[in-house]
Amino acid sequence: MQASPDSTKMECSRSSWKCQAMDMLYWRDLKQTGPVFGSLMLLLFSLTQFSVLQGLPLSATISFRVYKSVLQAVQKTDEGHPFKSYLDVEICLSQDQMQTYAEKVQHYINSTLKELRRLFLVQDLVDSLKFAVLMWLLTYVGALFNGLTLLILAVVSMFSLPVVYEKYQTQIDQYLGLVRTHVGSIVAKIQEKIPGVKRKEE
Repeated sequence: MQASPDSTKMECSRSSWKCQAMDMLYWRDLKQTGPVFGSLMLLLFSLTQFSVLQGLPLSATISFRVYKSVLQAVQKTDEGHPFKSYLDVEICLSQDQMQTYAEKVQHYINSTLKELRRLFLVQDLVDSLKFAVLMWLLTYVGALFNGLTLLILAVVSMFSLPVVYEKYQTQIDQYLGLVRTHVGSIVAKIQEKIPGVKRKEE
């Protein structure tokens, strides 16, 4: 479920880049979001049609480097490396930034490993069955769509679902509540029929 407008405003007050990202995903400024969304879709659709585009950036820089080297040799000039100004730009991360990112990555890895251990060792039978069904469904999704198609669907969802949810939040929450109630009743019936499985406390 997407973040509500109130929670979005709270996030915006804490972090400026989060605020900008939320404004873009919620289409607050059409002149800003439109070009970003259009550029992403154009790039992704281009990659689906012309796989050679994936190697164009490196091919372009190598060709330009060779061209400038030959030109300097012919004209007997010494202009240096054509990308020297970009190579001199400092792009390294500070020690504090590396430590912060490392701690976040460590937290996510540990949480993921604990959850996978819980699911694969069947700590909760119902959750493990849900996970097995999800993995089974993902095999069919992977057979139907390639990576770029899934990426296109993800981008479209990112730029459409938040707006749809914001506009129809009441109706969506109502239907989601009904679905959760129905799923909860089905899970409860399954748990009652399986020996040794205890119902989770609400």
